[in-house]
Amino acid sequence: MNMPDIMKMPLEEARNHLSQLSAEGRLIWASQQYEAGFVLTTSFGIQSAVMLHMIQQLKSKNTIPIIWIDTGYLPVETYCYAEKLTNQLNLNLQVFQSPISPARMEALYGKLWETNSLKDIEKYHLIRKVKPLEQALNDLNVECWASGVRGGQTEHRRSMTVIDEIRGRLSLRPLLEWTNKDIFYYMEEHNLPQHPLFEKGYSSVGDWHSSEPEGKEIKGRETRFGGLKQECGIHVQGLMGEGI
Repeated sequence: MNMPDIMKMPLEEARNHLSQLSAEGRLIWASQQYEAGFVLTTSFGIQSAVMLHMIQQLKSKNTIPIIWIDTGYLPVETYCYAEKLTNQLNLNLQVFQSPISPARMEALYGKLWETNSLKDIEKYHLIRKVKPLEQALNDLNVECWASGVRGGQTEHRRSMTVIDEIRGRLSLRPLLEWTNKDIFYYMEEHNLPQHPLFEKGYSSVGDWHSSEPEGKEIKGRETRFGGLKQECGIHVQGLMGEGI
């Protein structure tokens, strides 16, 4: 797939148009522009309820697939939270996993998150997150996918625009300019349940072995991956770890 196949209008024109819309308006635009080729990805993390609720408000809510990459290493609280939100919001959830089971991966490569090696962490992410997502996007013939990425989360994300091309598809970020306060007030207004780990001090949560609550020295995405990196590779242009 290449850019001429997926662009409904010039990219800069799309950015200018989307910059004037609300988060909900951006989702409506994408669902109308790309119809069956539009999906939302979720991690069922601390702030995931906001985007999932917005999707639920669209007229086509029952047909928009929600892609969830289950690494097999998520906290018990995340699995329970996912079940709760899926039922409460009547989500069209599509779950994808690596074809390599956690047990098989550990047998072949060991516990990659325990080596304190950036190379091993990237291998882990490639196997458990990035390649499963690419398979999901291929299987569902996705042209444009939305995520809850926000510019203030990492240095890399501060360089993003509301819509960019990533690996041959368009990546939409409806909440790009939102702050933590915006997230909090939206959830309060719509009475959305918090992730169970939020009350235990987590501002970001991924796999159980690579997430920890905030402390005096670490906050936000710094609490992930043992501080070795802030991005798992899903939201970057190339396939991080490819060829390892």
